[in-house]
Amino acid sequence: MTLSTISDEAEALKEEANKFFKDGDYEKAIDAYTKAIEIRETAVYLANRSLAYLRTECFGYALDDASKAISLDSSYVKGYYRRASAHMALGQYKEALADYETVIRVAPSDKMAREKLTECRKIIRRKAFEKAIAVEDQPSPLESFDLSTITVESSYDGPHLEQDSNGKYFVTESFMLALMEHYKSQKVLHKKYAIIIMKDIFLFLRGLPSLVDIKVPEQSKFTVCGDIHGQFYDLMNIFKINGLPSKDNPYLLYPDKFYLSRGNHESEHMNRLYGFEGEVKSKYSSEVANMFTDIFNWLPLCHLINERILVMHGGLFERDNVTLDEIKKVSRNRQPDEGTIMCELLWSDPMETEGRAHSKRGVGCQFGPDVTEKFCKQNGLDYIIRSHEVKDEGYEVAHNGRCITVFSAPNYCDTMHNRGAFITLIGSNKPGEMSPMFTSFTAVAHPDVRPMAYVNPLLSMFM
Repeated sequence: MTLSTISDEAEALKEEANKFFKDGDYEKAIDAYTKAIEIRETAVYLANRSLAYLRTECFGYALDDASKAISLDSSYVKGYYRRASAHMALGQYKEALADYETVIRVAPSDKMAREKLTECRKIIRRKAFEKAIAVEDQPSPLESFDLSTITVESSYDGPHLEQDSNGKYFVTESFMLALMEHYKSQKVLHKKYAIIIMKDIFLFLRGLPSLVDIKVPEQSKFTVCGDIHGQFYDLMNIFKINGLPSKDNPYLLYPDKFYLSRGNHESEHMNRLYGFEGEVKSKYSSEVANMFTDIFNWLPLCHLINERILVMHGGLFERDNVTLDEIKKVSRNRQPDEGTIMCELLWSDPMETEGRAHSKRGVGCQFGPDVTEKFCKQNGLDYIIRSHEVKDEGYEVAHNGRCITVFSAPNYCDTMHNRGAFITLIGSNKPGEMSPMFTSFTAVAHPDVRPMAYVNPLLSMFM
């Protein structure tokens, strides 16, 4: 085979990958880019695959590819762009700053690079200031906020919270039904009511352990959902298919029947990156955005169902012999620090091969079936349920049935064409008898609002 033939074959694979990428099929794009790279490794192919990895949130792999592209061609500007994007996604702002500075030196007229450089410097200065004034266990503004300073205007057309004889506000089922319809019309709950609910949630979550025990009675139904990713209309579809949360239809309203666990996006950095912070600021204020951070910090890290099934967002750990008691003792009122149990519960992913490997995301680790088997046996578990990854059918059973992934956001970001899914469990106290039953579903129509509409374009990792 001649060099020209090899080059043509690699280029054809790159063009095929580009088409997959344009169609939003990033996994197939990655496969095609990989085949091209195996034939002929170039800075262009690596930078293209780096961007595809960014779209699938494989920030670690994206960083590796961008660095390889730069090593092959130190003048290739897109290599620095891609690496800066990966650093930004990982919250490594100083490293991103250095790459943007390189882009400016090579391409001084690049306006977007200059804007990103300026934004990077602002973030670094702000983080340094926040660190300087930080106080350990600082009280949340939710604890001292004066609700009397907010008036519900007569023009407000949304649902109202009821009050008891002592003037205390409380949530009712009729309020929740009205609120769902209000949201379907793309309207906003009044700030006063939002803060009242947020304060109650904050106080409730603060009293929970990092690992919450759930007891599902014999023959009772329990539903587990994975990532929702803010896809409100798909969440409403889950409730339509499976029924609304209630005492007889509990979900992972009723504080002891509806359970929420923290994911990797419940952090300041990820909320800023993906637009949640921007949306809250747009609809409410920066103060309310900070209140959400305080709530997210107190979300439990995982749930244990009938002492047999452990549910977390990400996965298992970089070391052996982690116990459930150890997880219960984790101090979670903070941002996740890399290399900790907390961080790994939020960020890790399973892999097919045995052992452990460098994380494709750049945070946490990848763990094999042997790691899952040992963890389950040591802790008396039947299996683990986690989310954190898009799956074509909305779920995946791996590691000989010991590791189940469920993802409940269909057609993620309007590009992935995946189905969503949820898991139904029937309560039992006998080992091995709570087998998962899967329901897959497709995306439903929603208003013409683009995904991540509120993200700061200067923070976007997709450039």
